[in-house]
Amino acid sequence: MAASILYENAEKCFEHLGRDAFGKGDGLYCNGTFDSILCWPATKAGEVVRQKCPRLRGLDPNRFSERRCGLDGYWLGKYQNETSNTNGWTNYTGCYIPEVWDIYSKMFVDKPEATKLALKSIAYGTRTMEIVGLTISLVSLLISSFVFLYFRSLKCHRTRIHKNLFGAMIIQVVIRLLLYIDQFVSQQESQYLMVDGRLSVITSIPSLCKTVYSLLEYTKTVCFMWMFLEGFYLHNMIVVSVFSGNPNYKLYYLLGWGSPIVSTGVWATVMIFYSESSCWLSYYFFPYIWIMDGQRLAVIVINLTFLFNIMRILITKLRESHTNEAETLRKAVKAAIVLLPLLGITNFVVMIEPSQENVALFGTWAYISYFLISFQGFGISLIYCFLNSERTHVDYQDFQKNCLEGLMSQCRQT
Repeated sequence: MAASILYENAEKCFEHLGRDAFGKGDGLYCNGTFDSILCWPATKAGEVVRQKCPRLRGLDPNRFSERRCGLDGYWLGKYQNETSNTNGWTNYTGCYIPEVWDIYSKMFVDKPEATKLALKSIAYGTRTMEIVGLTISLVSLLISSFVFLYFRSLKCHRTRIHKNLFGAMIIQVVIRLLLYIDQFVSQQESQYLMVDGRLSVITSIPSLCKTVYSLLEYTKTVCFMWMFLEGFYLHNMIVVSVFSGNPNYKLYYLLGWGSPIVSTGVWATVMIFYSESSCWLSYYFFPYIWIMDGQRLAVIVINLTFLFNIMRILITKLRESHTNEAETLRKAVKAAIVLLPLLGITNFVVMIEPSQENVALFGTWAYISYFLISFQGFGISLIYCFLNSERTHVDYQDFQKNCLEGLMSQCRQT
């Protein structure tokens, strides 16, 4: 399939070049050629030909790619005076935006071929796992949201917070899946770039591209803020009894949905002024992302503090009930495992990226990180609905037997 498309594109390229494919006038020329991405005209010997970079992920279409024609009328290869490959070599290195080139050079430049292949395999494997995880998470979040919305007896403070968190997660997952579909279409359409260099996808419309990525970052932060509110409410119910009354939902909505607008607006404004890229495809390589990640990291730290305090109270209560140490530890660990994904603490792993020098370590981190990211929605749905027979309640009651019984019991208590 891919080979036939490339063959068709090569034919279109030479049809586009016509008689000029072998040069104009006297003298030596490098023949017009198709490098599988762009169509290059015949070029005089000893000259360099340039054209705009293609609109592909990580490349700046305002920059230029180039090919060199040797003095003998043959396209030069990657290295000086190399003519062993008659098709020559197109230099796209100038097309990369600085942040992407920095990452690319760290991972692939001057690395053994085996290391390059291993890193490419990791990238392909994690992307496949991420798409599968996001799809499963979307389905499970939709089912859980339906359960919370359909059964009136489940309406209570905790499920109200859950619904907002699930809603933010659903929006985020949908956007990410749409972007991956768009990238797939972009990769397919990149095979038709030889004539006009245009793509009919999100990346070809700078304003739409920037808006979509801004919305993605906004929903990410919304998720973190509702995770913070999950931790805040649970902590106050357990530790600070004076706050055990009804939550102030106006304040919750302001923090959960409103505050991320501010940080996202600041980040987007900075990117508009300081990013040279027409679309923020590789925005995560820019240091400005810490405008967003700083707020998220603060949420993780605060929720980690909540978790430690909740565990302290839980262990104290278990000891007061004369539970043996082994059983106390088992219940405490189980409660911590249940709360970790809800409070977003697992996201801390994603923010610690190891060096690519150790391929095994980098691969382990990559698979763990992308697993936690993509399956987070599924994990939360699983724990707080589908397998709710062993969930930790805010008043330390025994774990319930199923989702509906557990939620109904909790609602009666709040």
